[in-house]
Amino acid sequence: MAEKWKDRLTDQLCASILSLKTIDEAYRYLEDIATIGEIRALAQRLETARLLSEGYTYPQIAQQTGASTATISRVKKFLEYGADGYKAVLERMKEQG
Repeated sequence: MAEKWKDRLTDQLCASILSLKTIDEAYRYLEDIATIGEIRALAQRLETARLLSEGYTYPQIAQQTGASTATISRVKKFLEYGADGYKAVLERMKEQG
C-alpha cells in the first residue's frame, strides 16, 4: 500500500479530497492545488485505466487519449499490480452511470 509515503500530510490531503461534495467543488479545488498540466495528466491516466479495463489496445488508447506508450504501460502495471485504487474508482464510476 502507501506506507512509504503515507503520513499526516498525505492523510490530510486524502481527507480534503473526500470532503468535496460536487464536481464544481472538485474543479475549484483541483485548480487551486495543481497546475492545469498536472490535472490533465491525472485525467489522462484515469481515462487510460478505463480504456485498458475495457480491453482497448495501446494504439487505440494512444489515439484517443494522446498518452504515450510509457504512460499506458505504467497505468496497466498499476491496474494489475497496484493498490486497486483505479479498480475501486472505475467500479464506482460504472455504478454511478
